[in-house]
Amino acid sequence: MKVKTPDNYEARSLQGTVEVRKREDGGATIRGIAAVFDSLSENLGGFREQIAPGAFTDTDMLDVRGLFNHDANFVLGRTTSKTVRLKQTNRGLEYEIDLPDTATIRDLVLAPIERGDVDQSSFGFIVGPGNDSWDEDAEGRMIRTIRKVAELFDVSPVTFPAYRDTTVGARSMNDWQSIQSELAAQAKAELDERKKRAVQIENFERRAELPGK
Repeated sequence: MKVKTPDNYEARSLQGTVEVRKREDGGATIRGIAAVFDSLSENLGGFREQIAPGAFTDTDMLDVRGLFNHDANFVLGRTTSKTVRLKQTNRGLEYEIDLPDTATIRDLVLAPIERGDVDQSSFGFIVGPGNDSWDEDAEGRMIRTIRKVAELFDVSPVTFPAYRDTTVGARSMNDWQSIQSELAAQAKAELDERKKRAVQIENFERRAELPGK
């Protein structure tokens, strides 16, 4: 069964950020970094992205799932049951998931992580209006900075990078570019008007200096 996510849901991944720790009770806990601050992403389809330090300070993280591959039917843990723990550090957002002790989890999740076959972490989130900003770097490439994550839905060890759902970021970029174009057009119109007024004043002053005027 496919679970519908919000229209403004986004997901991002990091490589080499999953490890396994054996617990004293014989179970296993996976640890990872879901997001790293001030680290530029790969090209996400016309723009790159970074997350500002402290972006998770006021994030809604009351009910976050630990999933495998963002699959809502493959639940590994949940914050409400205290089997998922989240912590914002100076580096980024870290997570721990106490895995269920089942044959399915051992075979499909734990073993691939221990072997290094699964070595990426990802998180699903919503930014929210006004919580990101856009700039151009020295080479004219668009850079999106996420300053605040409004809501965190899940953290997931993933098989493939989850640079999906970047259409939300692309829409945000297009909105920013449209605003910049409007501001540029407005600035040009104001400049043209000032030039026109300056010419009118200059012509008036010249006529005033003519003999008999």
